[in-house]
Order: sequence, then C-alpha cells, then structure tokens
Amino acid sequence: MDQLLSWGRYPYNLQTPHSIYWPDDVPQALTDSGSAGQDGMLVFGCGRSYGDSCLAESNHVLVTQNMDRVLAADWETGIILAQAGLTLADVIRIALPRGWFLPVTPGTKFVTLGGAVANDVHGKNHHVMGTFCRHVSRLVMYRSDEGVVDCSPAEREELFAATVGGLGLTGVILAVELQLRRVVSSEIEQRVIRFAGLDEFFDISQKYDATHECTVAWIDCLASGKKAGRGHYIVGNHAQEGPLELAPPGGVTMPIDPPFSLVNQFSLRVFNTIYYNSQQKKEVLSRVGYDAFFYPLDRVLDWNRMYGRAGFQQYQCVVPQQDSYEVIRAVIQQISKSGTGSFLAVLKQCGKSVSPGLISFPLHGVSLALDFPQRDHVNKRLFSKLDALVHEAGGRLYPAKDAHMSAAYFKQAYPQWERVEALRDPRLMSQFWKRVSQ
Repeated sequence: MDQLLSWGRYPYNLQTPHSIYWPDDVPQALTDSGSAGQDGMLVFGCGRSYGDSCLAESNHVLVTQNMDRVLAADWETGIILAQAGLTLADVIRIALPRGWFLPVTPGTKFVTLGGAVANDVHGKNHHVMGTFCRHVSRLVMYRSDEGVVDCSPAEREELFAATVGGLGLTGVILAVELQLRRVVSSEIEQRVIRFAGLDEFFDISQKYDATHECTVAWIDCLASGKKAGRGHYIVGNHAQEGPLELAPPGGVTMPIDPPFSLVNQFSLRVFNTIYYNSQQKKEVLSRVGYDAFFYPLDRVLDWNRMYGRAGFQQYQCVVPQQDSYEVIRAVIQQISKSGTGSFLAVLKQCGKSVSPGLISFPLHGVSLALDFPQRDHVNKRLFSKLDALVHEAGGRLYPAKDAHMSAAYFKQAYPQWERVEALRDPRLMSQFWKRVSQ
C-alpha cells in the first residue's frame, strides 16, 4: 500500500500504513510498532479528515478499510452491527434496497463507520437528527492496556463519551452498532431558493428549517457590499413515495496533480458568478436522487487534487446562535476582503441537540465551512482574524478539518479535552492532539 496523506494534503506528512484485516490483527500491530519505537500510532480509515487529526505522531497508521464485514443486522428494526472499516457507501448499498438509510451523513459517503464515530460527524439534518453518534448504541474497541472492551451510553459511559468525537485516541474501534432510519424512497424532495444576501438567508432559514429535515446553503464567498453572503438555500425531505434505487457507481476523476492550484481568485469569481446566476427563478422544486443531494462532490473523485501539490486547508467554524448573525457577517466580510476562498462555501444551521461526545464539534448556532488553497502567509493572516471573531463569540473550529488551531483556542473551545486525554490509549497519538493538548 502506498504511503498516505490527509485529504487536504497539508501538513504534508506521509503516513506508513499497516493493514488490519481482522480484530485479532490489532494487538500484534500495536506491539510490533511499539517494539520498533513507534508508539504514537493512529487508526486511518478512508483519510477524509482534512488536516492533521488523521496523522499519527509516529507517521505509522493502522488502516482498517479491509475490516469491513457486517456482523449482524435486524431488517425489521434497522439495527446493524458492522466492523469499523465498513464505509457509509457500503451501508447504503446494503441497507437502502431494504428500506433503510443513514440517520445522519456528512457530505461524503467515503467515510468508514469508525471514522464517522471518531469525528461524530454531522450533516444537513443536524437541527432535526443531531450528530451521527446520537444513533450509535454500542461500540466494540481494543485498548492496549485493557484488551477488547464494550461501551455504550449505558455501559462505561465515560469511555463512550470520550470515544465519540474523540478523534480515534481512546482505542481502536472494532465494531459499531447503529440505528438506521426507515425510508420509502431513495429520492429527495428538493427546494432551491436563491437569496441576495445574508439578511435574506437568515429569514429563509427561520422559515424553512422547521418544515424540512435537511437544510444547507451555498454562498458566494467573494461577493461584497449588499451582495455579501448571497447564495442558494437548499432544503429537502426524503420522498414519501418512489423507487428504492442505488445511485450508479463511478464518476469523473482528477487524474493528475497540477503544479499550481486551479482554485484561485480569478477562477473563483468566474465560478461563483456563473453558479449564482445559473438559477434564474427565485425557487426551483425538483425530485433528486440521494447521491446528488447528499454527496455532490463524490462524483468528482480525488477532487482535492484541484488545489495542486501544496494542498489546501478547510476553515470550518460554528458560532453560537445568539451571535451568529453578526459574527458570520464579519467572517464573510473578512474572507471577501482577502480575495481568497472556496468554490464550495457551505453555511448551515446546527440545532439544539446536544452531542454525546465530550469534544464533539456542533453546538446550537450557524456553521460556515470553506476551503482555502494552501498559502502560508495569506492563510495565517486571514485565519488569525477569523479565529479572533469566532472565539470571542464562544464559537469553535472543527478538529476533523483543522490544521492550524492553537492550543489556547482549542482548550477554550473544548474545555472537556482533559477527560479525553485521561482516557487516551497510551499507544495512540495524533499530530493534531500533540499540537493542541501538549
């Protein structure tokens, strides 16, 4: 297996993989690495974490994608027990024809169950369904100091709370028991509303969040003045009738690493202008497949290569509800002034549901996520301004996407981090955790 990188390919630290096929492989892999002076390993799933949270301090990782078997499934209740290397794409492939779907999904289906737990992922329906791990009823783990252990919200609840959203630090997740959600169709009833600015976004959000399970907005991050924050508001509900069909496999691919980023000020302005004006009507109603609605970027394989060999950083923050309007406006203004940003800038509402993890990311408020081509001097200057706005408001950054957060800001935003550290497996350490906790 080739050496591995995080999805953002920044920081550029190659990881040496050690493949895991069965749970019994884990103790030996950890022992062998330890005897070679390689304590500080980490589990590596599909590698869709953007920054350094999936990079081991030792640069040696246990790759679990081959540990991908379904162990048990009750298709009457929708409860599935599967090994941690099974991807969300595989869960959909197995469950959807039987009338079940993921209760919560991030913007890519190329994530393992173990990765979804370790990052307590969230999606377009957070305001209704909360985070992924609210639907996880049991975990089977291996800890180097204990062996195989079970945990759940009722059994070893402190370990469970430290593990969900715990960035893979409390042990090697072997299996996940998940409650799926019943669906009668693979299609989504979608409504897309074009809005002219941030004021209109908040008005629309207040109107439609209560009647739609899934809500998200694309914004033009370079628009300024009265147009600042303009974009498309996209809402949807699972259709109440229609076929149960799997999306066709495949997609286009980005075959090479260009020598420079294809995402730049010129290409962004052209793309954002065309995309914003691509919808002429104020509102468009349609019925779309689940793949187009939940996973539009998955149709472009290796899309991270568009940013060139230097890679990119994502900046994803969440700001508490009471200050969301002013702070998000200020953040967007700073990004617009910088002249850099993302062709996919995502704005969405996070609900009141409390995440089960000690350091899970979402809180009640508004989340904003953008990708920035990796340019040290530009990003450092911009991120320092954005960090000040977010943290002064009591917001926080998403560890799964982060490659720059300071230890001081992390500890302020995640005050329960020490409870995770107390339960960290002594053989496991990520570059992210080393940076923000030690």
